[in-house]
Amino acid sequence: MTEHPTAQWTAHQISEAFPWEAAPRYLIRDRDSVYGPPFQTRLKGMGIEEVLTAPRSPWQNPFAERVIGSVRRECLDQVIVLDERHLLRLLGDYFEHNHRWRCHRSLAMDCPEPRPVQGPECGVVIEVAEAGGLYRHYQRRAA
Repeated sequence: MTEHPTAQWTAHQISEAFPWEAAPRYLIRDRDSVYGPPFQTRLKGMGIEEVLTAPRSPWQNPFAERVIGSVRRECLDQVIVLDERHLLRLLGDYFEHNHRWRCHRSLAMDCPEPRPVQGPECGVVIEVAEAGGLYRHYQRRAA
């Protein structure tokens, strides 16, 4: 996170996000200046093809819009953010909950990090509060 991103900073971030073997084939992006020549050169070197959205058309990137909308509805609309540190903690808690406990239809109602099935022999079902009670999940604990 930075207050004043530049094309050089963004190019470094894309390298950190995707090691050479794990880079995606395409990157959908808008026409912001943070995607300037240093960033474009880095993408070409990584073998990533850019797909530009039309000017002033954020709806053309439904994946980003879906993530942003989910974060707002499920996390940020529920609290008052006090400062940057608080925001980072909230987002970390949200994404941890989202990846470990929240059911996703596209994953056959499982999580991105699959969970083992816990039968009755594993104990009673208890509620576990996360992020100061903002989220809850349920799991079995031995008595």
